[in-house]
Amino acid sequence: MHLLDRRTKRYPEARTPDELEAPATGNKLYYDNGHKNAEAGFACRVTAAGHRAFVLNYRVKGRERRYKIGDYPGLSVVAARKAAGQTKQEIREGKDPLAKKQADRTAPTVADLCERYKERHLPKKRESSQKDDLSMIERDILPKLGGLKVSEVTYDDIDKLHTKITKKRGAPYRANRVVSLLSKMFNLAIKQWHMRDGRNPCEGIERNSEAKRKRYLKPDELARLVSALDGFADTQAANMVRLLLLTGARFGEVAGARWDQFDLEVGKWTKPASTTKQNTEHEVPLSPEAVQLLQELWDQADDTTVYVFPGRDDVGHRVDLKKPWPAILKAAGISGLRVHDLRHSYASFLVSAGESLPVIGALLGHSQPGTTQRYAHLHNDPLRKATGHVGVLVRGAGKTGAKVVKLGQRDR
Repeated sequence: MHLLDRRTKRYPEARTPDELEAPATGNKLYYDNGHKNAEAGFACRVTAAGHRAFVLNYRVKGRERRYKIGDYPGLSVVAARKAAGQTKQEIREGKDPLAKKQADRTAPTVADLCERYKERHLPKKRESSQKDDLSMIERDILPKLGGLKVSEVTYDDIDKLHTKITKKRGAPYRANRVVSLLSKMFNLAIKQWHMRDGRNPCEGIERNSEAKRKRYLKPDELARLVSALDGFADTQAANMVRLLLLTGARFGEVAGARWDQFDLEVGKWTKPASTTKQNTEHEVPLSPEAVQLLQELWDQADDTTVYVFPGRDDVGHRVDLKKPWPAILKAAGISGLRVHDLRHSYASFLVSAGESLPVIGALLGHSQPGTTQRYAHLHNDPLRKATGHVGVLVRGAGKTGAKVVKLGQRDR
């Protein structure tokens, strides 16, 4: 017999899948032996419950395999017979379609990649960076890409996600951060964890342009800010801002500062690698004002206190200034200033004092000279002042009757 499609002419020996009898138990195979386009091993499997599906029996390396092509009536006899022919061709080429199907079924998804990233790579990053990554994974990556196989993610998938965050959410910088995180994850998946072959799907994604902020405290703003801190009710928050101003440290470094990192007698702060952006230990000198502030805090602290700025009920450390910072700015009459801008302001104070960029970079803990170069334009004022001295000298030379010689003119 051979299998007959319901839409074709009947033959005495042909039967449609609907006419195939169900066994009392288990399942029974009806092979497509009589059709001119039949493939050896192609059959319709009927279960005791009456479910019908097309299968292909074949052998690979001496092992008999049974590959399910599709369910009936979702797949017609004609379409199933054609699919069986294509599958047999793959087998003749040395491929094992069932093994591939099983591998695809167990292949890691983007959700699996995220879990491995959180287990193996995330602990190496700073606490604040860990929070940012976890937020992007939970809010941006998993909802859109979590169910996809790592091996199947394409450039278009990443580009669509980047575009959606940029336009629909109106968060262009966040969109860039998400792509950067995905790029790191896929690099690890390809080069270390062998979860994918080929190129990183994030390659070539056009990032949104980002304007570097150049917000610094002006002298009058600094005076108002210091005055506002003196009268602020949340003294811990005020002292955190003071230490940020006096050291140029990142907020996370100040928030997580421990007393065992400071040598107040020498005036030194040794930041452990786990708290710095470069993941390297950073030792910086402290000004007398910073030492005085820390000494006052130490005198007020309990002997068992670990952190300079302990959290509520002395559990952990304070983690943010979200509520007090706007109130401080309002009291100081300042707008458009972020907590991180205090670090930029610290650098601008050093530039105004005539310090070189390498010195500033060393104090800020920059590992690359290019990072400090963003403050180069602040040298304009000292340069203008310096060139002004030359102008005074030139004017003075003219008033004392000095002889002015035109360029290129020689004495005769």
